[in-house]
Amino acid sequence: MTSDVGTRPAPLAAPEESLRIVPARHPLTWLAAAVVAVLVAMAGHALVTNKAFDWPTFAKYLFQKSILDAVLLTLELTAFGVVAGFLIGTVVAVMRISRNPLLRAVGWTYTWIFRSVPLILQLLFWYNLAILYNEISFGVPFGPSFFSVGTMSLIPPFLAAGLGLALHQGAYAAEIVRAGFLSVDAGQREAAAALGIPAGRQFRRIVLPQAMRTIVPTAANEIIGMVKGTSVVYVMALPELFYQVQVIYTRSGRVIPLLLVATAWYLALTTVLSIGQFYVERHFARGALRTLPPTPVQRLRAAWRRA
Repeated sequence: MTSDVGTRPAPLAAPEESLRIVPARHPLTWLAAAVVAVLVAMAGHALVTNKAFDWPTFAKYLFQKSILDAVLLTLELTAFGVVAGFLIGTVVAVMRISRNPLLRAVGWTYTWIFRSVPLILQLLFWYNLAILYNEISFGVPFGPSFFSVGTMSLIPPFLAAGLGLALHQGAYAAEIVRAGFLSVDAGQREAAAALGIPAGRQFRRIVLPQAMRTIVPTAANEIIGMVKGTSVVYVMALPELFYQVQVIYTRSGRVIPLLLVATAWYLALTTVLSIGQFYVERHFARGALRTLPPTPVQRLRAAWRRA
């Protein structure tokens, strides 16, 4: 005689006896959020109520023509330094990864020198280049010259500032570009070569898109740093944003509101560049991510639908 006690299924639990999921509580997180909210409220209250900020003066000078001209010059210096710097940096990066020992040595030396010397010293050197060379000659190397040009007329202050920024930026750009190239697996280039893909197409369609995912974030930081780094050219008396603000508050005595004007413009410029960085990174992420990160507009639409 057999018993079916062991084979009989266990009775189902009643609904009220089922497990209830309790969300985890994070009291310290809420406490930290409350502290941060209080600090933000205090900072906002100080900005509104402290008369030393002098918001009417801030509004008066924010869009003044001299300030707008200074912002334009800042953008021109940034564009010159970034474009020329990354062109120089790309050439130096190729030299650094070359098989030729002379090219590697020259590329390493360039990076070593221009990363070691402070930017302000480089700017002053270019600004005072006429002390070393009264004129620059063009002709056969180590031979006769065909014509000469005065250094001051050939390298005016704007070009001197642009050269200093570009050469300084080129040293950092070289390491950024080199790191991007080295991040691409060598096996992919070998496979492309085995398939008979031309070298130029290998670079454009295989190496560059993958390298850009490494290059873009760091390069964007350098570009944003260049916007702020242009303030150093005040030593050359170029009327960029920081220099122009200094001129105005020296004359008017309104130091804090004029510094806020410069702060507002630097924040605006870097914000635009940060937005551009997001979209460029999103573009080059197409081959690495199944789903691209949502844009700010897409996030707002999703929040609107949930509401």
